[in-house]
Amino acid sequence: MEKKESKKGPDIKNPSFERKKLKGSRNSNNYRDKPLPWWVELLFVQIGLPDKWLIKILNSKKNITELLTKEKRFIFTFLFVLAGLSYFLPVIKYARSKLECETISKNYILKNKNLNKINRKELGMLSTNFCNGGNEIYEIENLND
Repeated sequence: MEKKESKKGPDIKNPSFERKKLKGSRNSNNYRDKPLPWWVELLFVQIGLPDKWLIKILNSKKNITELLTKEKRFIFTFLFVLAGLSYFLPVIKYARSKLECETISKNYILKNKNLNKINRKELGMLSTNFCNGGNEIYEIENLND
């Protein structure tokens, strides 16, 4: 019994395999031919920073993109709250400085003008006027003299 020989000899290769091999190598060459990002070219090729840093940077970039896709709602909420606080912070500082000015001016009025029978509301009015640049305090001085 003789073995039948295949149509292809042992030296002849499968042409479809050759095409796939060439196709795969073309893709890998295309992948290698892509230009590096400008920051990689500058930092790691021109300046010569260690390759370990590039690996860490690329891993952290991957982790950050995953975090952004998973935690989008939390991040937007956090940024919204942060923007709200940064918007109201100057208003809060202004109000605090006005209140401090009023307490200082109340103490000044009571100490220097010797007004013992002044109403609490009038004292608040005079201190607010004084903090806003008014000169009603000086008129009180003229009335007492």
